[in-house]
Amino acid sequence: MSHGLFLSLDGPDGAGKSTQCHLLAAWLRERGWPVVLCRDPGGTPTGERIRDLLLDHDCSMSVICEAFLYMASRAQLVEEVIRPALALGQIVVSDRFLLANVVYQGHAGGLAPEKLWELGRMAIGSCLPDLTLVLDVAPEVSLARKPGPRDRMECRGQEFARKVRQGFLAEAKRDPERIRVIPATGGIDDVARLVQDEVARVLEQHSRS
Repeated sequence: MSHGLFLSLDGPDGAGKSTQCHLLAAWLRERGWPVVLCRDPGGTPTGERIRDLLLDHDCSMSVICEAFLYMASRAQLVEEVIRPALALGQIVVSDRFLLANVVYQGHAGGLAPEKLWELGRMAIGSCLPDLTLVLDVAPEVSLARKPGPRDRMECRGQEFARKVRQGFLAEAKRDPERIRVIPATGGIDDVARLVQDEVARVLEQHSRS
């Protein structure tokens, strides 16, 4: 691969993103692909400090403040991790990316989604995922999967979760080539196979380009 491939997994909290990111990275490595695994927000020393702030129950902040902090963490992640990996021909697997910002602070939080896309492009330039897989689960399922202590973003209730799900589905409908929906109510291995099928399809296309 002369240039790398950028993949992200997204979806509501409780959809199984982090698990599927690790399974996907392992599956790719077994097939000889060099993989960089990261998370957004986070993934760099600066980004991890921003992540702690964003998820802290003791921090009260406006939606626009949240949006800018996510963008700042992402800008550093792109500069420090993602762009260098892609330049080396590696595959980047990111646990969330810009789409989450658009959905959580836009569709669910009340900001204009198109403005968040614009702001995101200022933060990351043209560094968008080649493929984003949205793990889709109903709000009652995703909330039931998070029975323990929840961070600040996970404590917003079922109505917020419903808007989050609708936002992800709306964005996937808007850009079906780059954003694909994966039903995530099945077992972990079943979901992993669906993820692998989508990634295999994009890998084949990418190898031919």
